Amino acid sequence: MRQLLWWLIGGSRGGRNRLRILRALNDQPRNTNQLSNDLDLNYKTVQHHLEVLEESNIVTTEGDNYGQMYFLSDRMMNNLDIMEDVAEQAGVDDDS
Repeated sequence: MRQLLWWLIGGSRGGRNRLRILRALNDQPRNTNQLSNDLDLNYKTVQHHLEVLEESNIVTTEGDNYGQMYFLSDRMMNNLDIMEDVAEQAGVDDDS
């Protein structure tokens, strides 16, 4: 899991935004539009990051189309400490 999170958060240009998305979903489930508005990110950017996170089994979904809600996977929920550790070590741990 540590290697995967390093790739997703610490080793890519989108790492800071992925971290923000994961932290927001840890706070409460949201759909793509809610994440876009809450994080002040472009809808397509959020959509891209959610696709990457879903393919990596970091987030799961419920519902269809526009109302599709995103949740942290059980795997991610069990490794939040590793996520925060990677974020700190990679220098992307600001909450902005």
